[in-house]
Amino acid sequence: MMAKSLNQNKQPMNKQRKQSKRQRRNKIIVYLMITAMVLSTFTAGLAYFINS
Repeated sequence: MMAKSLNQNKQPMNKQRKQSKRQRRNKIIVYLMITAMVLSTFTAGLAYFINS
């Protein structure tokens, strides 16, 4: 009950602000870096098994 009374003055939680171009670009770069790390780990593992 107490949480409802605190949230009455605030905007609804499901309505979000539009991300800026910089934030969107940073998010894409982070996802690309994570994908590159996973792929490099996978290929390093393949190279290890092929050479052994």
